[in-house]
Amino acid sequence: MIGVDAGSGDRLALGVLTQYRMATTEQMHRVIAPSVRIEQTRRRLTRLRAEALVDRITLPQAGRTRVWFPTAYGVQLAAEWPKIRGHRPSRTVSDPTAVRLKAGHTLTVTGTALAFLEDARRHGDLFRPLDRIPEVHHPIGSGEAVIPDALLYYRRGPADGDNGAMLRAFVEVDRATMGPERLAAKLPAYERLYRYVPAVPGRRPTLQDPVLEEWRRRYPLFPHVLFVLDGTGPAGVDNRISALRAGAGLLAPSRFLHDVPVLPASLADLLQHSPSAPVWRPVHDPDPDQRVPWTDSGHRQT
Repeated sequence: MIGVDAGSGDRLALGVLTQYRMATTEQMHRVIAPSVRIEQTRRRLTRLRAEALVDRITLPQAGRTRVWFPTAYGVQLAAEWPKIRGHRPSRTVSDPTAVRLKAGHTLTVTGTALAFLEDARRHGDLFRPLDRIPEVHHPIGSGEAVIPDALLYYRRGPADGDNGAMLRAFVEVDRATMGPERLAAKLPAYERLYRYVPAVPGRRPTLQDPVLEEWRRRYPLFPHVLFVLDGTGPAGVDNRISALRAGAGLLAPSRFLHDVPVLPASLADLLQHSPSAPVWRPVHDPDPDQRVPWTDSGHRQT
């Protein structure tokens, strides 16, 4: 890492690309250094590229937008840092062809994370660039798993406070590349995760040592489930939310929807109003026009 400042912005830039998978130059600038000129971010990324830690492709269909991603060497280095250890991405994250094919979806996921990050900065909440983890694998039995696009760790209130509410959320970004029914099919998977108890060979649960749901090993309470909808107009968003509500109606009598806030919203509303605004429409609410802030929509987590 000759010439790379491993203790400050270079380290953060590499960590962000490893966590986020890819980002445009503008997205990187807004994540890591919004208070300085964007030319400084360009120089930082160019320096990291010269050190073979990151690389880039150009999307001709998007005004020749440059998209940055970590190299295999960059991932290997960043994966040793405590903040990222245990969340190493797949090998395809460093493959230019895979980056090009996945750019539409992954850049939208990055843009969604950026909306939460900038909203937290405005409100003085604690949500830093690396407080979102991509594609965390959650088994639900029979070889199947729930893998959300991202997992957010978000604390209400300032970084130096200790009374803020901790919120966790699974984020699913939908760009209307699948039908509404396939989108709604994600709800039963999350419900299975909510009640999934792994089988332990040769062990029977007791009152003193019960076998608990798998998710309780990671979270004190089940995270919110946020669906961010893009790639369609208002009518298409309404159609997809209706499909989610219809899917939710099939989950009764499970306590999943009673205990877990499941909230869809359009990316356009998040960008126009902010993620903390009342733009989320609970799938269990009979009022189709009901909108709530996700940060005030359910249980508080510690």
